[in-house]
Amino acid sequence: MKLTLNQLLEQGVMEHKEGRLEKAERLYLDILEVQPTHSDANHNLGILKVSLNNSASALPLFKIAIKVNPNIEQYWISYANALTNEKKFEEAEVSYKKAIELKPENAEAHNNLGNILNKLNKLQESESCLQKAIELKHDYASAYCNLGATQEALNRLKDSEESFKKAIKLQPNFTNAHFNLGSTLLKLNRFEESEESLKKTVELKPDFVLAHYNLGVTLLKLGKLEEAEKSCKKAIELKPDYAEIYKNLGEVQKLLGRNSDSLASYSRAYALEPDMDFLLGTLLHVKMNLCIWNDLPQCLSEIIKKTNNGEKVSPPFPLLSLIDDPSIHKKSAEIYSNHKYPKSSILPKISCYHGHKKIKIGYFSADFRNHAVGYLTAKLYEIHDRKKFEIHAFSFGSDIKDELNARIKSGVDHYHDVRRMSDQDVALFARSLEIDIAIDLAGFTGGSRQGIFAMSVAPIQVCYLGYAGTMGTNYMNYLIADHTLIPKEEQHHYSEKIVYLPNSYMVNDSKVNISKRVFSRKDFGLPIDGFVFCCFNNQYKINPDTTTRWMKILSLTNGSVIWLSNTKSVNIKNLKKEAKKYNVDENRLIFASRLPSREEHLKRIQLADLFIDTLPYNAHSTASDALSVGLPVLTCIGSSFASRVAASLLKGVNLPELITRTQDQYESIAIELATHPEKLKIIKNKLSNNLPKATLFNTTLFARNLEKAYFIMNERCQNGLSAEVIEIDN
Repeated sequence: MKLTLNQLLEQGVMEHKEGRLEKAERLYLDILEVQPTHSDANHNLGILKVSLNNSASALPLFKIAIKVNPNIEQYWISYANALTNEKKFEEAEVSYKKAIELKPENAEAHNNLGNILNKLNKLQESESCLQKAIELKHDYASAYCNLGATQEALNRLKDSEESFKKAIKLQPNFTNAHFNLGSTLLKLNRFEESEESLKKTVELKPDFVLAHYNLGVTLLKLGKLEEAEKSCKKAIELKPDYAEIYKNLGEVQKLLGRNSDSLASYSRAYALEPDMDFLLGTLLHVKMNLCIWNDLPQCLSEIIKKTNNGEKVSPPFPLLSLIDDPSIHKKSAEIYSNHKYPKSSILPKISCYHGHKKIKIGYFSADFRNHAVGYLTAKLYEIHDRKKFEIHAFSFGSDIKDELNARIKSGVDHYHDVRRMSDQDVALFARSLEIDIAIDLAGFTGGSRQGIFAMSVAPIQVCYLGYAGTMGTNYMNYLIADHTLIPKEEQHHYSEKIVYLPNSYMVNDSKVNISKRVFSRKDFGLPIDGFVFCCFNNQYKINPDTTTRWMKILSLTNGSVIWLSNTKSVNIKNLKKEAKKYNVDENRLIFASRLPSREEHLKRIQLADLFIDTLPYNAHSTASDALSVGLPVLTCIGSSFASRVAASLLKGVNLPELITRTQDQYESIAIELATHPEKLKIIKNKLSNNLPKATLFNTTLFARNLEKAYFIMNERCQNGLSAEVIEIDN
């Protein structure tokens, strides 16, 4: 007996439910051969197509069903779902709204519309729709999950967290909810909880690529680098063409000290996606760390061109050692900050606090430990005038309880460990303490938390010390410098107003602790009688131009050597290869291993004769270290902040004769001092005589001058005046 169309439809629906899709499709098509406009057959066949990941072919079927019966809300929902799959979000929005118009109590339509509105960045509407879905269906786990995603997009991370947790409570094995919760907790800097959620995600869905990737990021934040590497590699195994994962793997390997592996990972990311945001500069920085310069000119040309075009080609930090141009540095900082850390309006506008008996200063850093920033600033915290200032330290670095960390903790009035707090929570916490002036000691360096300052952590925000340049933002008010670093005519290259200190901008500890151990040149493989040049700068500061100058200097000074920081074997090999190119014996390059303490290192470098600097990224704390123990520093001053620091330090010990203006002059003086020991002796004696009274190592004088600047900043704020250039006199 021949089946009726309704019987065919019932049989098709049964086959469809049982998963026998080929039979179901055949039955639906049989119906449509007889009646092409049969609405249910078109609709059901469309749903079947969607289940087979063929939403495009489902769309015309849903259109026919709707044309025949436009008042059935489920048709509109199915049509909108297929439009969503095809990323036709505006059309999907219209269709979901039509379904809701037909049946306002349809929770599914409200949920799906809320999801689409999120994709269209109509976040307030999205939130309202999802809350309506939950109101209609209190146990709607998917709606809670979507609500959490919208709240996360609104940067209401605490609300987002609660929504994801409600979804998981309703549906304990809800994979996406666990993933989204882990990702939100990652943004909240609650890394241990994030790790737990993301591990649950990959347990539920072992092939979830993004979960493995985010887990890798979380483990990186926790310092579990070996585990982070495994997670990244698992994500790559699942998706070998995912460039972003290779980039993250490169970062992990770099922190593991495996620069060659890091380079391979970054290079793979670049091969897959050469236009990835900020990748080229990052890749080039890794190559500089390995002293690999094969395509440096081409890369620099591309970076300069793209930066001038406003493209996201490099983070700001790598450019300091690559390009001596403050206009490029500013443009790069603006691009990076505007993309990653634009000024946030999530918190109420902040204004000056009135009635404080003491100005509350907050120093923010990841480096309150055995680190250059820690060494340089420790004494400053101790000698701030406590009658006039209350000193807070906000630490967002690793919890390293070393000797210097203990000293800094005891040297401030209040030490706050905020590493596990979100940017918003840190900003709110600092506001609750009514911090008047916030000092960012990190800038764009490792472990920085620029997002804190984007939310306005204090009414006055200041850049100092950690980063040698501008932040390129409209929310950092001041940059502490001196007239050597930033000549008045160069102020337009800095988004902040400049605070000019009368001497060098760099704070130092007036008491230099040097080991009492007795070292000889023989202990470090140095020649007994030969002239010892040295440079203990990081390898990424060494470039082909500097190396060319060094090799010429060695060629023209018989028996001399250059003493460099010990690096990985790849760096040593590459630098020795450069020496051979200039017919310089590779054994004249000597590499210093790391010593157990800074005090021993300071003692050791006294064995050298002359510190010769790099350009465009000068020696900063390393130059200060050398000068503090009587070792002269020869520098060539450039145009940018980073290339003028050593000159600032030399003026702070009254040795301007070691500041050269050209590379030829730099080369000439280095040779002259190496071949005329009496001239070097005059320089060393002058430095030795100058040190006891040098402004560079007068921490008390520095503190008083800095405090004058703080008073002026605060007074302007109290009087409702905006930031302006500040000049401090001794």
